[in-house]
Amino acid sequence: MSFVDINCDMGESYGNFIVGNDEAIFPHITSCNIACGMHAGDPYHIERTIDLAIQHKVQIGAHPGYPDLQGFGRRVIPMTSSELSSSIKYQVAALKGLVESKGHNLAYVKPHGALYNEMAQNEMVAQTVVKAIKQIDANLKVMGLAGSLVKQVAEYENMKFVAEAFADRQYEANGKLRARNLEGAVHNNAEIAADQVISIALNQKSLSTEGKEITIEAQSFCIHGDNPSAIAILEKITEKLSVAGISKRHF
Repeated sequence: MSFVDINCDMGESYGNFIVGNDEAIFPHITSCNIACGMHAGDPYHIERTIDLAIQHKVQIGAHPGYPDLQGFGRRVIPMTSSELSSSIKYQVAALKGLVESKGHNLAYVKPHGALYNEMAQNEMVAQTVVKAIKQIDANLKVMGLAGSLVKQVAEYENMKFVAEAFADRQYEANGKLRARNLEGAVHNNAEIAADQVISIALNQKSLSTEGKEITIEAQSFCIHGDNPSAIAILEKITEKLSVAGISKRHF
């Protein structure tokens, strides 16, 4: 792999609550997933994040989630397919409109948190979300968990799929992300997180919680903006990519 895309969840601050350190993170990434106001973010912080992305020449994606401000979108909210479809279209359309008001284009959609994980294992939810994105703009790419059923759903709808792996999350032996309420689910050690990126980028391999080697083929690597170690992890990733002769570039 000659280059990798590094993405981060951004624009998640709202009102007086500041989440993450977007300004410090932008110089280290090539794509950004901007919250759409349902799990986090508000119009002001979302627009400011778009401005920062444009300033740093970072590719912009929409980051819709379940309507769950209290739970930061990390809880599955029971919704009918029609309700979920409307919510996704509302969120993606809002982000797309704000980006286009700046003379730029939205490139992709990466669902957030519980919705992202639900799509990876629930075909009906995946179909609902992908079809909703397609109805807003069929040219948008869909980012999802590498090795999950989202790839087949997206390709069936003739949507381009971007396989994603994680720098700062631990994997289970089945290739799924370790639940956040379990010990060791999040990597805060920059060395461990960067080594995971390098291993997947060079060898398509990573170690699971049980120590089992699993195969992961990914085009983009995520670091979470609300991870306190985000900057240290990103700096270490850049250092190790350089040593490996791999450049950073958006897909």
